[in-house]
Amino acid sequence: MKSDVEIAQETVMSPVADIAATLGIPADELELYGNYKAKISLKTWERVKNKPNAKLVLVTAINPTPAGEGKTTTTVGLGDALSRLGKKAAIALREPSLGPCFGIKGGAAGGGYAQVIPMEDINLHFTGDFHAITTAHNLLAAILDNHIHQGNELNIDPRRITWRRVLDMNERALRNIICGLGGKINGVPRESGFDITVASEMMAILCLASDLEDMKERIGRIIVGYTYDNKPVTAADLNVTGALTLLFKDAIKPNLVQTLEKTPALIHGGPFANIAHGCNSVMATKFSLKLADVVVTEAGFGADLGAEKFLDIKCRFAGIRPDAVVIVATVRALKMHGGVPKTQLMGENMDALERGLANLTKHIENMQKFGLPAVVAINAFPTDTPKELAFVAEKCQVLGAEVALSEVWAKGGAGGLELAEKVLKAVETDSDFKFIYDEKSPIKEKIAAIAQEIYGADDVNYTVAAEKAIQEMTANGFDKTPVCMAKTQYSLSDDMGKVGRPRGFTITVRELRVAAGAGFIVALTGDIMTMPGLPKRPAAERMDIDNSGKITGLF
Repeated sequence: MKSDVEIAQETVMSPVADIAATLGIPADELELYGNYKAKISLKTWERVKNKPNAKLVLVTAINPTPAGEGKTTTTVGLGDALSRLGKKAAIALREPSLGPCFGIKGGAAGGGYAQVIPMEDINLHFTGDFHAITTAHNLLAAILDNHIHQGNELNIDPRRITWRRVLDMNERALRNIICGLGGKINGVPRESGFDITVASEMMAILCLASDLEDMKERIGRIIVGYTYDNKPVTAADLNVTGALTLLFKDAIKPNLVQTLEKTPALIHGGPFANIAHGCNSVMATKFSLKLADVVVTEAGFGADLGAEKFLDIKCRFAGIRPDAVVIVATVRALKMHGGVPKTQLMGENMDALERGLANLTKHIENMQKFGLPAVVAINAFPTDTPKELAFVAEKCQVLGAEVALSEVWAKGGAGGLELAEKVLKAVETDSDFKFIYDEKSPIKEKIAAIAQEIYGADDVNYTVAAEKAIQEMTANGFDKTPVCMAKTQYSLSDDMGKVGRPRGFTITVRELRVAAGAGFIVALTGDIMTMPGLPKRPAAERMDIDNSGKITGLF
């Protein structure tokens, strides 16, 4: 079996200008990065903004397991299948982070015969958007430390600086640091740390901004710390918003590439869904909705994280709504949610499958709570038996969700035709979209709504630090915003070991952070970390490049 990178390398790509033409984008509205990737000019938006929106399909999944689900692969394959059915389709995805690419998870360009290409570029430096985010974030950190060193005119308390630094890499050794050591010339010593770039508020702002001016305003609202008398200090207070926005002059433009079957794909932004809001940029999605007839987008990890944030945060800010939701699952993963170890997934196990189906059932129920029709995509594996597949279909249909077998990994768009046909029916059905909570409600009410309605928790506990943060946020007027929950992706609870559909549990909120520029507050639960670590055997150990430039080991 060929690897993902081998399949990608064997594909004859079309010039990106030809891909753009299928969406009605002329060559003078492209900024080329070689022959096969480009940024779309902002003047395109001015030309198309008054067109009616396309149908929007959100792809999400059950809680991930080591057995794999294939959400991005399904998203790409569904877009190709829609194109095969004669639809003017486009895909809107996030950019991959280098951290998981070189760690354990791999890239985020799909897989098998349902990929976006050039796969190597997309999974590596691409068009430099993540570098711009990292640089802007760290410039603000440098300006902040320099301000304190140069006399601290704003009376900032070094013990209450909240703006850490970022790096687009899994680097556990930098989670907590002491900076400013080495004498007076090197600044004021203080505790700090690093987050991964995808957790940066700068990333969230890039993904939620409607244009460059909106981005500048959001950047100015970023809170970097507090004064000795507990007043918030912003990027605007440091007189640096213009310089920070300057670094995004190109990064703010959506990127255009193609799938293996030449379906246009807009890939832009890349926040993680377990620690950030987990959706591609508002700009890329809105561009797609004006340029195509059907748009397929995804939200990170399971529906309890990415889909909830897509619906409660992104849709709220962008003024959009999906017409249907696809929930990706595999029989293998459902059996793992039923308690079967990864080494014993080969044989038929109806008892484990029934137990694990509770996880899928909860996600279907949750999407219905938002008032959206759901289609379940069963990502096929050769070990699936007809009895297992029929059982999943029967259980889903009882809940009112259509089910389709997806074979896009092995067959590309041809393997997603059944799914595409059912999705096209779903987007035409009547729906009654609604949010799970009122953003103006008190912070605890919003968190309780997510924890109880979406996760199935009995209650929410708060640490002393979290209680104090809520009081301070409320006093400073930051409580009337959406909530971005940071939680393990592996469970509906905040305990990664509780698979399936746990019951009788509480969620523990240990810390809250204000993301005033992004426009939400972040609630960190359980032991979730904003800087991942590398595994014992990182994927980087299996990667190489030869003298001709051919890459191996990337997936």
